[in-house]
Amino acid sequence: MLTKRYSEMTEYELKNEIAGLKEKARKAEQLGIINEFAVLERKITMAKSYLLDPDDYKPEEVYEIEGAPGETFKINYMNGIFAWGYRLSSPDHEEALPISMLIKEVTQ
Repeated sequence: MLTKRYSEMTEYELKNEIAGLKEKARKAEQLGIINEFAVLERKITMAKSYLLDPDDYKPEEVYEIEGAPGETFKINYMNGIFAWGYRLSSPDHEEALPISMLIKEVTQ
């Protein structure tokens, strides 16, 4: 079977893919297959990123990192669905995070 890249999928196809991956991840977790669960979680994160608009993520903005309470990430630049930058806790270490991992900090 020829599989499409996430970047080629429609919103409907991505949502179906995410639902299928979540079900597989749930089963892997129940069976205690930790490495498969981790891979599926990363695939879900990537697929979710394609449902978001990279233009909504701007350089110099700071975001919370999903799954890392208290960790914040400052974007240097965008490359597709990846935000390149650094965690404020380690400014000398540049890394790329899929945009679905970034949560806009509410500043009011």
